[in-house]
Amino acid sequence: MFKKILIANRGEIAIRVMRACKEMDIATVAIFSDIDRSAQHVSYADEAYHIGKSPAGESYLSIKKIIDVALKSHADAVHPGYGFLAENPLFADEVEKHGLKFIGPDVDTIRLLGDKITARELMEKAGVPIVPGIKKPVKNSADAHNSATKIGYPLLLKAAAGGGGKGMRIVSSKKELDGLFKMAQSEARSAFGDDRIYIEKYLQNPRHIEIQILADKYGNIIHLGERECSIQRRHQKVIEESPSPIVDPGMRQAMGQTAIQAAKASNYINAGTVEFLVDQNKQFYFLEVNTRLQVEHPVTEMVTGIDLVREQLLIASGEKLSVQQDQIQVNGSAIECRIYAEDPDNNFLPSSGRIQNYREPAGPGIRVDSGFTKGDSISIYYDPLIAKLVAWGETRERAIQRMKRALDEYVITGIKTVIPFLKLVMDHADFQAGSISTHFIEEQMTRSAATTSVADEDLKAMAILSCLVDFQNKNKTKTLQKRIDKQSWKTVNRQFNLQ
Repeated sequence: MFKKILIANRGEIAIRVMRACKEMDIATVAIFSDIDRSAQHVSYADEAYHIGKSPAGESYLSIKKIIDVALKSHADAVHPGYGFLAENPLFADEVEKHGLKFIGPDVDTIRLLGDKITARELMEKAGVPIVPGIKKPVKNSADAHNSATKIGYPLLLKAAAGGGGKGMRIVSSKKELDGLFKMAQSEARSAFGDDRIYIEKYLQNPRHIEIQILADKYGNIIHLGERECSIQRRHQKVIEESPSPIVDPGMRQAMGQTAIQAAKASNYINAGTVEFLVDQNKQFYFLEVNTRLQVEHPVTEMVTGIDLVREQLLIASGEKLSVQQDQIQVNGSAIECRIYAEDPDNNFLPSSGRIQNYREPAGPGIRVDSGFTKGDSISIYYDPLIAKLVAWGETRERAIQRMKRALDEYVITGIKTVIPFLKLVMDHADFQAGSISTHFIEEQMTRSAATTSVADEDLKAMAILSCLVDFQNKNKTKTLQKRIDKQSWKTVNRQFNLQ
């Protein structure tokens, strides 16, 4: 087993990996940029090293600087977390070339699955169902029009070299194609240094369901069930859960075996996720493979009891899987809400600034993976994820109730967060019924936010708050509290964090 591991990341995922290391008596090494000098992951690690200025390109994306720290600190291995360099084959290759172990798949596997076109071709040969589309990237608008004629509208433009919603555009008609194609190319070039675009048929109202896999170097591969990830904005996930409301045992087995089939075809080793789109007839189609730990991995841990980071470390150190397929049992239901520093009333734009007050929820069935606390700042340089809030219950209904209670308990002031929006989702009848798709936010929540939720609660709270202008001291505030109903006062407190 490794003696010391460098975590090439920051925030909550860096702390999550460090916790697993500490339980296994493995020393940890953190890296940090200028703005992260006093960050939580820095103080949590056994050692920490400054690697550059605040922009990611000069710090967390600098392969040379990270390798230099790994060698200087005498680390045995490097865990990439997710994001940044986690799926960069050049980084994995450099780690291995310098005698360190990269905790993830082999370089060739990362490179193979990182190219969406190559991955589609591989899966098609392996008999994995794929969404109809072209086999080669389009070079220009003329090629795009030719391919669109064959595939039919609506269609989806996707960056060949990336993920996370970057370089992705939905095209509904011929007249939109030229403009959206140029936008997708430009975004792909900026995000990945590769402007190749491929086209596939766009499924109407699909669900996004993924399968967690584990594979060791001895050929043992298992799946740990599915995660429903359909609640998204800008093609990026906001809420995930396990199990999916629509997946029955037969469908779970079929999707799980297909994921294992995909892993075998790519000689996969370590933890990974095979992602699928599922249509309204519950037919599933291969989307991509994420060759890393997922942001939403805690929901799988909560329902299976398997520590995925620990398994990653064991596999990377050369051990066999610690569990077999027949030992995997799904117990209860778990839901994860990503707590972003974003303004849901302003198209989910990031909200940077200093956290003035911070109090995490607790209690039965609640887990919080966080990288921030009171006094910390949300930077403009990185992803605005503050924490991941997970609620577990014996049933999905119980998990939703616990999540609602936990969201009410969560206090973050000084910046905008998505917490009010997440509450609306938990209360939405379609979400509670499991009737969702990747269009849920744009089609359902926008409509809800414009009607009853805002009018009945938020506006009422704002009206009551305006009355407080005339009540300048605590005693008079208590007097006002006596004059209004208890539910309204709770609304004021929840919306504006009054004491």
